Amino acid sequence: MTLNFLTEAEQPAGFLDITETWLREAGETLGTVVEAIKAGDFSHVKDANLAVRDLKAAVHLAIFEGDRVEKLRKTVATGVGTGQLDLNAARDEIGRRLACLRHASAG
Repeated sequence: MTLNFLTEAEQPAGFLDITETWLREAGETLGTVVEAIKAGDFSHVKDANLAVRDLKAAVHLAIFEGDRVEKLRKTVATGVGTGQLDLNAARDEIGRRLACLRHASAG
């Protein structure tokens, strides 16, 4: 008997798509602030600092999530962590270990 834990609908979401959206929004905000500064409006300098900080966080998150996705792809490609549990193999392994314990305690 084999149980599947992941279905197609439960596969990991597109983390990179989300972080790319954040990156794009932070970049747009920064661009708007830079244009305002060029026009002589310095009231948004604080916004520029926040946008740069958000941009840095978004890039860091995108890289981190990209690494996670790549690791997940490698795991799936090697067949490890397929989201399946082979109960027959588990039962056999438990029986084997119990036999070893019985043998060890008898001696």
